[in-house]
Parts: sequence; structure tokens; C-alpha cells
Amino acid sequence: MRVLMTGGGTSGHVNPAIAIAESIKLNFPGSEIAFVGTPRGIENKTVPAAGYKLYHVDVRGIRRSLSPANIRAAYLALTSPYRAKKIIKEFKPDIVIGTGGYVSWPVCKAASMMGVPCMLHEANAYPGVAVRMLSGCVDKILLNFDKSAEYLKCPKEKLVTVGNPLRNGFTPPADIREAKKAIGADGYEKMILSYGGSLGAQYVNEAVLAMMRDYTKKHPEVLHVHAVGSIELADATKMFNDYGLADAPNIKLLEYIYDMPAQMAAADLLICRAGAMTISEVAMMQKPTIFIPSPNVTENHQYKNARVLEEKGAAVIIEEKDLDGGKRLTEVASGLLEDESGRVEMGCRAGEFAVTDANRLIIEEIRKLV
Repeated sequence: MRVLMTGGGTSGHVNPAIAIAESIKLNFPGSEIAFVGTPRGIENKTVPAAGYKLYHVDVRGIRRSLSPANIRAAYLALTSPYRAKKIIKEFKPDIVIGTGGYVSWPVCKAASMMGVPCMLHEANAYPGVAVRMLSGCVDKILLNFDKSAEYLKCPKEKLVTVGNPLRNGFTPPADIREAKKAIGADGYEKMILSYGGSLGAQYVNEAVLAMMRDYTKKHPEVLHVHAVGSIELADATKMFNDYGLADAPNIKLLEYIYDMPAQMAAADLLICRAGAMTISEVAMMQKPTIFIPSPNVTENHQYKNARVLEEKGAAVIIEEKDLDGGKRLTEVASGLLEDESGRVEMGCRAGEFAVTDANRLIIEEIRKLV
């Protein structure tokens, strides 16, 4: 089977695509899989690292404010499906699968124009622009949340709720000590893993770096690994050095976490955003988590995602406006690190939200469509 995957811009779109590709490889041995992304997104690092060929189609989002850049974006929106057609003619896929992001629009639109079976996966409760635009022309839309159906103008028989696909390795560790040993962290009593998304998040970075300065540096028994994201790398690195953290052996600053399942397995506490994929990973790994939802997303869906877990005692939310320069984060995180039974209970409750058969359900829908 020949499969063309498309989805890009951020990890929230790319990781589901890679997860689906891995499942296809397992279930349809010998399949040929390629990806289509933009020239600028995180897919340019993660897709080749996963071993897949990556094509490019230039397409950009429309800005909400008046901007000359919108003229270019509108032009690309109109012309990019014709460039995507050339890729489809070259690769000759049996099916095209999109996971959101602006690049899904031209590729899936071209597939529908050419009569190639086409499927979308939507991870968020409120569907993105590309998925909403494509809902009338693709053959099947796979959902993580039943609620997403309310926002899609298409026949209901096109919609199937399957959960979120996860990459191999997202399973709770049998022994967290062995998980720490696997990543070389067995010399530490506890580990914090924090990140603000593939592109980065300024307020998350500032709060975490302040916590590293005020708490982690004073606790050499705690390993703290933080990913700052590509856009925020320079500013965060300067702050990291200004705070005198570079000489602390228990503090690591990264641009991006490429081995997320292994790092997450070893962590005693997570600090992160609350995107749909992150929620699914946290639930599957059964990890106690402090969520800092992004306030800059449609319908404030990250807060709503995290609130579902917090209401069941499966996570803690700190909104950006309440970070207080990192003081609130340090207070909550240090309290959880000192409360082992509380962390275990929180992790178990998070596990109750895991959808364990999402990958199988997705494969069945692919099999039907092909």
C-alpha cells in the first residue's frame, strides 16, 4: 500500500501523522509512506528523523489582523492544490491521510479532485481551519472528541470517533527506575520534564527557568529537563545563562525532545501545555502533570482539555496569568515532588482517560477506505 501523509507546522499535527505511519508499517508490511509538509514547520526535523521522505508545498495561514502577508497567503491557498497534484501524480498513493495544519488543505483538496481516497484525523475538540474547509470533500474524518462533529458541516456517516493515535513507546513504565536508567538519569532521585510545545512558549519558558533558578539548582537530587522550542531558543538560552544555570549538572535545556516516550517514562512530574495530543500522551503514560494551557488557541480548548482531567484529580492547572513569575509553578511543583502518594494517585487517575485502542481503530478505518 502506498500512503501519503500530510500535516505540519507544529508537533500537534506532525506526531499524529507519524504515529499513524508507524501503525500502517506494522499492519501493512511493505507499505511505502511519504509525507507532505511546509518548508518551515517542525516536520522538517521530525519526519526525516523518523525515516520518511518529505515533500514540500508552500502554504500559509491567514492572519487575523490586516496584513500584506494575507495577500500571499490567499494566493498560496488558491494555487497550492495544483502543486500538490504534482506530488500525488509522482508518488501515486492508494490513500492520502491528513492530520491538520495548513498543509493538509492543498494535499487533501488535490486528492479529492483526483479521486484518490482521502481521510482526515482531528485531534482537538474544536476542529482546525483546514479540517473544517475539507470536511465536505474528503471521504472520512476520524475524531478524538465526539463534540468535534458539532462543528463540521458534512454527512454524519463520514465521522468516526477513534481517539488519538500515539507513537510506539507511549506505555506506562513497569519500573520508573529502569526508565531512568535507560536515559542515563538513574543517579537522580526524581525527574521533572517540562516543555511548552515544538515552537516554544515564552511565559512557560520564563516560569520554568525561574523555577530552575529558585528550586531545581538548590536540589541536586532532582534532574530537570526542559525543551524551550525553536522560536524561543535564543531568548531562553540567554536567560538560562544569565541565571547561572549552565553549570548545574542536574539541569538540561533543549530545543526539542526527540525521544519523548523515553523521557516521559522516566519523569516523576510533567509540566506542559494541554494540547489534545499531549493530553493523550499524559493519560497513556499515567503521569502526574501540571498543565499550563495556552490562552492563544481557538475556543480556549487547551484549558477545557486540561479541566476535564483536573476535575477528576488527574492533573493540576496553572493558567499563564497566575504563574507569578514562576513562583506559583515552583510552589505547586515542589509540593508534588514531596508527595509521592499524591503523584501516584494523580497518575493513576490520568490513566483512566487513556484510549488504548485508538491505533487499531484507525487502521480498521484505513482498511475499509482503501
